[in-house]
Amino acid sequence: MAEALKVPTMAEYMAEGKKPEVLFWVGCAGSFDDRAKKITRAFVKLLHQAGVDFAVLGTEESCTGDPAKRAGNEFLFQMQAATNIEVLNGYEIEKVVTACPHCFNTIKNEYPALGGNYEVMHHTQFLKALLNEGKLKVEGGKFKGKKITFHDPCYLGRANDEYEAPRDLLRKLEVELVEMRKCKKNGLCCGAGGGQMFKEPEPGNKDVNIERTEQALETQPEIIAAGCPFCNTMMTDGVKNKEKEDSVAVMDVAELIAQAEDL
Repeated sequence: MAEALKVPTMAEYMAEGKKPEVLFWVGCAGSFDDRAKKITRAFVKLLHQAGVDFAVLGTEESCTGDPAKRAGNEFLFQMQAATNIEVLNGYEIEKVVTACPHCFNTIKNEYPALGGNYEVMHHTQFLKALLNEGKLKVEGGKFKGKKITFHDPCYLGRANDEYEAPRDLLRKLEVELVEMRKCKKNGLCCGAGGGQMFKEPEPGNKDVNIERTEQALETQPEIIAAGCPFCNTMMTDGVKNKEKEDSVAVMDVAELIAQAEDL
């Protein structure tokens, strides 16, 4: 199995004098969080299946600086960004794909001002492109007809106006896609943005993730689909809070595609 999931590093490619077609930016969650690692594995399986020539930075990858910037530490953000840009430019990276909307937004919109100019894609956009090119086949499989609602990540949706790529992928799985009353441009944050992922919530009468989970559960879904590791954590916690974890799963779009095909 380890052989089937070979993930080359940029250093290995460089040593062979080669350059991959795309750099997969794994992100902190995808690298260290046990739940998010499963999303990383699912996406890598799909890249292999589609025959995509890709590499990762491995130990040379550092946090993009998104949490620091959102929490107000601009100095730390610029230090982290400068380090990453130096590495990316050193490898002459042109195209980046990531499964984290926070990394996606930061590298796409904030790195150019600091000297880092790349074509950046969210993994749902990249998978949709592979589908359109005929490199990836997505069809019903075991999720066909299942009732699924998609939670829009703030940094994919409202910050970057991408609402259709994840939904198009879900439709290809022939699921019954149901929308929450707050979706797309009116979507509600999962509660983890702005550095909130790493601290306790502010005092109030209800946590944001509970409010959002309630909106998702109103649609009576079998699965809440996500496109962000932070959202995945917050929605999973919300489902557990409502004691619905036995009947409602929280899954990333990449996991749904990989599992539909039983990769």
